Amino acid sequence: MSQNKIIIEFKNNEMILDKKLSINDEQALDFSEILAKNNIRYVLFSRYIPILFGNNETSEDIDILIQKISFEKFLKLWLEIENTYECKNSEDPIDAYNAYLKNHHVVRIIKKDNQIPEFRIKIIKNEIDRFTLKYRKKVILGDRNLFISPFEMQIPSNLSRGSPKDIDEANFLYKLSKDKLNMKLMERFLSELNIPKESFEMFLTSQ
Repeated sequence: MSQNKIIIEFKNNEMILDKKLSINDEQALDFSEILAKNNIRYVLFSRYIPILFGNNETSEDIDILIQKISFEKFLKLWLEIENTYECKNSEDPIDAYNAYLKNHHVVRIIKKDNQIPEFRIKIIKNEIDRFTLKYRKKVILGDRNLFISPFEMQIPSNLSRGSPKDIDEANFLYKLSKDKLNMKLMERFLSELNIPKESFEMFLTSQ
């Protein structure tokens, strides 16, 4: 666990998080607010989520899943951020959209004065992605907020990857939220990812 004290309050479809913000947290909030300002529905997922909640790990990437957007909407976002951020895939917004984002490849964005974190943006591709975006959770940090993948999705996703690190992160999130989880939703995600109930019980509930 992190040395910084973290207080979490679960409230309906929101989580109120009281913590000392890291540089990555500040960057995640900044970029999330830009997406929200441009009416782009998004959800942060993967490695950053357990880190946000105090797991003592590091990651240089912040993964972001967004709704399908038109090139016009992507260009508007590009023009707004191009003085502060840069795309590592391409300097051309047409290429970044058509060759990467539209084809479900990750578009990699960094802040010009800070190479870390790298925002890895992709659009929804399948039912799992749509579920993740649909059931996203709002995390409130002081007077700011961002949206993350629900723990009910994040935990099965970690289990499906199956590495020791992924399983440790799944355990961390499960122990943090087990009394607040929507188990019906969790079971739906487990089923979608073909994770047997026995595996879930073995890796999490028996810990």
